[in-house]
Amino acid sequence: METESEPYVRLASLRQLHQVMADMNTARSLADTLQTVADGVVQALGYELACVNLVRADGDLVVAAFSGNQAAEALITGRVGSRESWERRLGMGEQWGDLIFIPHTEGWVLDDDDVPQWYTDGPAPRFEDEWHPSDRLFAPMYAPGPQGGGPCGELIGVLSVDRPRNGRRPGAWGREALQMYAFQAAIAISNARLRSNMQRALVRLEREQQALRASEESFRQAFEYAPSGMAIAEMGGDQHGRILRTNDALCRLLGRPASAMRRYAFSDLVHPEDIGTLLRTSAEGGRAELRLGRRDGTYVWVSLRNSVVADAADGPRFLLTHVEDIEERKRRELQLAHRASHDSLTGLPNSAELRSRLSARLCQRPQSAHGAVADAMDAAYGHPVFDSGGHTFDFRSAADPYGAYDHHVHTVAPEGDRDDGTKGLAVLFCDLDGFKSINDRFGHNAGDAVLIEVARRLSSGVRDGDTVARLGGDEFVILADGLGRADAQDLAVRLRNEIIQPIRAEGRAVRVGASFGIGWAHCGMTADEVLKSADERMYVEKRSRPKQHRRAG
Repeated sequence: METESEPYVRLASLRQLHQVMADMNTARSLADTLQTVADGVVQALGYELACVNLVRADGDLVVAAFSGNQAAEALITGRVGSRESWERRLGMGEQWGDLIFIPHTEGWVLDDDDVPQWYTDGPAPRFEDEWHPSDRLFAPMYAPGPQGGGPCGELIGVLSVDRPRNGRRPGAWGREALQMYAFQAAIAISNARLRSNMQRALVRLEREQQALRASEESFRQAFEYAPSGMAIAEMGGDQHGRILRTNDALCRLLGRPASAMRRYAFSDLVHPEDIGTLLRTSAEGGRAELRLGRRDGTYVWVSLRNSVVADAADGPRFLLTHVEDIEERKRRELQLAHRASHDSLTGLPNSAELRSRLSARLCQRPQSAHGAVADAMDAAYGHPVFDSGGHTFDFRSAADPYGAYDHHVHTVAPEGDRDDGTKGLAVLFCDLDGFKSINDRFGHNAGDAVLIEVARRLSSGVRDGDTVARLGGDEFVILADGLGRADAQDLAVRLRNEIIQPIRAEGRAVRVGASFGIGWAHCGMTADEVLKSADERMYVEKRSRPKQHRRAG
């Protein structure tokens, strides 16, 4: 068609144009349709290059198909131009009907926008209608029907064409042909999208129907042969929670036959301490980790997950419960928790665990829904206050600062330096004397051996229920409840006498001494305040002893 003069057009060219329009309406997919549209411009309309810019869901335009030059196709296919830049292009230049022609004399202002392009520069045209390499010709494609957004409907894309084979700007016939082609391409693309959506919908519908037909059998097999426990229980009514059906895996887990399981509800099988957890678990989509009783009287940790299923539309609803054995995971979690809370060298509780155990004994302020706010204010201002509804509350001035601890046994401490018979929570802060010289002379392996043996001796020298913790380095802390002042002092003497005995380390006998400070915990103090008090007393005791007597041997 590019070699023909207007208005004369050969019948063969019209047939070729008709054929490419038929091809783009019979393409198998949206992607094939877009590529057929681009190829048809090159094959039937006499241009060397064609690009289909398709409007995306976000409004920007993506280069969806390209024809005529493989290098240019690889460069710009898939790249995106903003809707703002495209609207600028479609609003300038010369309007040839629905077409937009931007001559090279104006197009230079578009060189730096974000629309993907392949234009090159060239010499000035030798005659009036000669095509320049920087000329731009766009054919907007609008969805058919008066839907707004354009002369015919919503903009769905733009055809970009370049390099007419006859080297001239298209005349009246060429313009009309390109405009008609863009109109037909818009219909083909809209139809391809519709077919694609319909095909997806049909596939989804067929899959849903197949799933519906197979659901009962699938559910039965999934229920019966599930590797973890499954149960169906009644939901609502007087028999709420009663087990109606169980699978083999749950029966094996609990060591109970299916016939016996139907006599129970989960509330009958749960560990007494976990009843509250079960009751707090929402029936619909609820999850809980709790213990269920076996037939032999033991308990197993399980993860229990509930979901609601209906027997039929608007029919009775049942509770489907999935029960997974998590005994091994719970065991690992306990091991990990122990590692996190205990010193890796000595096996004693570490500093964090020591503070946790100590804090658990000390009530400091009322706990409420404002607890987190109060803690933050305490950290910020140095005293426990919070502001609620414009009113500031100071915990220290509360009439009953321990009112929230209705069942808490308050920790008290002996008063004065004499033993008044009061039994309290003694905190013995132990610091080794001469330990650094062992590390310096014999190495850290010897030092580690000393710490391990000191930890063993301290643990052996206290009662069951007392806590021996390694605070860090060569510092240890003992929490001993129910002691008077004389008891605590006797304990410190006994522990010191144990520590100063020779210790075998790296094939040699070494000795260390120990300084003890005795502090007393009582409610109203923080764990750090208690430890600081004992630490200060330890240093007083250390300084009061002659240096040569701080370490025996």
